[in-house]
Amino acid sequence: MADDTSASIITLHQPRPKKATKTAAERAREYRQRKKAEKSVAAPDLPVPASPVPASVPATVSTPVTPLPPPTATSGAITPLRRSAAPILLTIAALALAVVGMIMNGWFARSLGSTETSGWLFLAVGVAADLVALVMPSCAARLWQAGQRPTALAGWAVWLMTFVFAVTAGIGFASLNITDVTMARAARATPAVTTAQAALNDAMAARDRECKGGVGKFCRERETAVSERRQAVDTAMRAVEHAADPQTEAAIRIVAWTSLGTLRPTADDFAMLRLVLLALLPQIGGILLMVGRVHRS
Repeated sequence: MADDTSASIITLHQPRPKKATKTAAERAREYRQRKKAEKSVAAPDLPVPASPVPASVPATVSTPVTPLPPPTATSGAITPLRRSAAPILLTIAALALAVVGMIMNGWFARSLGSTETSGWLFLAVGVAADLVALVMPSCAARLWQAGQRPTALAGWAVWLMTFVFAVTAGIGFASLNITDVTMARAARATPAVTTAQAALNDAMAARDRECKGGVGKFCRERETAVSERRQAVDTAMRAVEHAADPQTEAAIRIVAWTSLGTLRPTADDFAMLRLVLLALLPQIGGILLMVGRVHRS
């Protein structure tokens, strides 16, 4: 009886079996697998090849990635557009001035020909000179940047010759047209001129009647009246001439007003300045093209 009891007690209190001890290779493999799992948590965007994870490695929790908001337009994005628009506008202005200069110089050059054939030849020379003056600055600047200095200097010399030729042609065109318009305006009959001319005619008729019988006291009075009426006509005509070019008179008054009377240019001074600008501006298209090309680069 005692044997049965002791046997049952021994059976009930048997110790648990010990876990199998892992080898070094197994522990190293589990360490590498844990490192891979940690890397996959740190960089979720990179694909990780699927590998069996042992039960002893805890499951990783993926962190949700918040998408970035769409980029908004800032003032910095407008600046490149403005920078790209500047050379385009310069190019358009250069081409417009070049076309105007070609028409002006071609028309004036053709007017210098004594025959139809010589007129067309002069026109061809004027247009060709304007084309050279338009494209030569850009070509010479590109050659200078490429290190071909002698060729670039030769190009600038050619440009200078064509530029001077084009400016002289522009001066001829502008001066001819301004003079024609001014003379046409100055020759118009205003009411003041008409009245002064009628008074002069009456005075001359009265003088002729009075001096018909000889020179006397009344004849000399009529001569004096004729001289006064002639001066009145001249005064009225000068007033019309001043009104024929109101831009000159207005410019003189503006300069005198802004300088408090220190500077008071004459009509000839302003007319010369206007003539130079009208002849010079249509010929700077080549310089504008060169500046626009440098701005784009």
